[in-house]
Amino acid sequence: MLRQIAWGSLLVFATTVVHASCTGAALRSLQVLQPERWRTRPRFSATILVSALVLLMFLASVFESLLWAVAYLAPGAIEGLEQALYFSIVTYTTLGYGDVTLDQDWRLLASFEAANGIIMFGWTTALIVAFLQRLLSSLKEAKGGEGGR
Repeated sequence: MLRQIAWGSLLVFATTVVHASCTGAALRSLQVLQPERWRTRPRFSATILVSALVLLMFLASVFESLLWAVAYLAPGAIEGLEQALYFSIVTYTTLGYGDVTLDQDWRLLASFEAANGIIMFGWTTALIVAFLQRLLSSLKEAKGGEGGR
C-alpha cells in the first residue's frame, strides 16, 4: 500500500509539472497569435486560438496518461503498451469501463490516477474559460476602438 501511495504521489507531481509546463507553453504560443494581428477575421482567429489551446491541453493529458501507462507497465501491473494506455486513459478521464482491471496489489494506484485526472481536467477547464474571457474582452475592446475612429 505504501508503495502505491508513493508511486501515485510521484506521478501526481510529475503530471502537475507536465500540465504546468504545457499551460505556460500554450499561453506563450497563443500570445504570439493575438487576434488583433488577424483584423480581417477576428471571430475566426478567436476560434482558431481557442481550438489550438484545447488541442494543446488535450495532448498534454494524453502525455500524462502515457506517464501513468508506463507506471503500470514497469512493475508488470498491465502487460502491453496499448492495454496500459487504454486503461490509463479510461482511468484518467474517470470513464472507468471496467473491462481492464488491476489486481489488488495495484488498484489503489488507479484511484490516484482518477483523482489526478479530475484535477487536471478542472485545471484545463478553468484555463480555457479564463482564456475565452480574456479573448472575448479583447475582441470587444477592439470592436469598440474601431467604432470610435
